[in-house]
Amino acid sequence: MDTYINSRTGALCAAVLLLMSAAQATPIAYPAKGQSAQQQHADESACYSWAKSNTGIDPKQVASTPPPPSGPAVGGGERVQGAARGAAGGAVIGAITGDAGKGAAVGAAAGTMVGGSRARQNRRAQQANAQQQQQGAIDTFNRAFAACMQGRGYTVQ
Repeated sequence: MDTYINSRTGALCAAVLLLMSAAQATPIAYPAKGQSAQQQHADESACYSWAKSNTGIDPKQVASTPPPPSGPAVGGGERVQGAARGAAGGAVIGAITGDAGKGAAVGAAAGTMVGGSRARQNRRAQQANAQQQQQGAIDTFNRAFAACMQGRGYTVQ
């Protein structure tokens, strides 16, 4: 249960950080030709729509995409596979020492722990990959938005 809570908490923290980084990564436009605040707002709205339609990316939607599932039900069977491998190896070693059943039990326990570790590593890798894909999509949108705003006479950082 603690592992489940920790993995859910970690996924929630990662999502919050991604939302914060997406908000911080938005290009800032300066009205280089004396555009009014109203004109800048209109231009930003138009460029947002243009960038969204030309890239197919909506940063609000990308940032709100949930992280990949995690928890005890997700793991691709690594624990079961680890237990099976451990039991098989333990049975062989146990047979040599005279108690195959005990060796299989010890091997299964060890294999389950190894499989759980592998499942956690795989889950972290999936989450990191999802975050990189989301950030890449937001970067693509931001480049398009910046190009539009520069074309309308703004300095963009």
